[in-house]
Amino acid sequence: MTFRRGNQAPRRKAVIPAAISIEETFVTFGIFVMQLFNGLSLFTILLLMALGLAIVFGLMGVINMAHGEIMAMGAYTTYLTASFIEHHLPGLMGVYLFIAILLAFAVTFAFGYVLERGFIRWFYHRPLDTLLATWGLSLILQQTYRSVFGAQEVSVPLTTWLSGAWEPTETIQLPLNRIFIVALTILVTLGVWYILHKTRWGLRARAVTQNRAMSSAVGIDTNRVDALIFALGSGLAGIAGSVFTMVGSTNPGTGQLYIVDSFIVVVFGGVASLLGTAASSFLIAQMQTALEYLMSGSMAKVAILLLVITVLYFRPNGLFASKVRA
Repeated sequence: MTFRRGNQAPRRKAVIPAAISIEETFVTFGIFVMQLFNGLSLFTILLLMALGLAIVFGLMGVINMAHGEIMAMGAYTTYLTASFIEHHLPGLMGVYLFIAILLAFAVTFAFGYVLERGFIRWFYHRPLDTLLATWGLSLILQQTYRSVFGAQEVSVPLTTWLSGAWEPTETIQLPLNRIFIVALTILVTLGVWYILHKTRWGLRARAVTQNRAMSSAVGIDTNRVDALIFALGSGLAGIAGSVFTMVGSTNPGTGQLYIVDSFIVVVFGGVASLLGTAASSFLIAQMQTALEYLMSGSMAKVAILLLVITVLYFRPNGLFASKVRA
């Protein structure tokens, strides 16, 4: 039973103004969109790195531990291109990035071709020897970068048209350079898919992957296909390195930041599956950014690794394993 004093009116519940709840909703939505976009940004770099690794590891079975250093080669190529144009051709600074991306691809493509012909081809069907040899090569490349460029970090200037951010709302800011990276990644991914599935060379590459003996019997030069596949994978790593300079500085150990994550992406998605590589890159990138927002970076990596191990326990060939003939 409730008693009231005299004619005292019943208490009214406090009413929260609707404007406050709407504002909080917009802020929460803005945080969600920014986190999603951060994951998309990480996804693009992981995908560019993993695409090259998926081609080399998936189609050729080569465990290239120097893939990260080839990425760093693309980054240093971009740095040298920017420095040269800034000092000798300043009028081209607005478009130097396109020149640098093409040069990074060309340099790493040529390096990959020479590397396969003079080094990698002697280690086929010897996975442990290949792993150890390419790991040693990665150490040599790191020391070479350290001797030539020094141990300090180097960075490239960002063009004016990529400075700033697009603000669709007051709470959402999307950096223009990362939007450019997303667009470039889409173009590169579509280009790789077209090369592998719509060209004669891509047909030969897939034929060699599925049945090397039969491909050789019908006249396909399998050695040349191997060299070009390895070169293409290296060229994609070079593009990844060029893109990396837009979001961070470069040092001799830059490649090691992504090599482990790239291998996880390739194995988790399914060896020799470009669809699996793209899907696992997106899933791992979004999970990492979300978990890093909720907990520490190291704990986020541990959680992702546990998830990958669990999935691979039930699907040892990855999420999108390709069916190929031995």
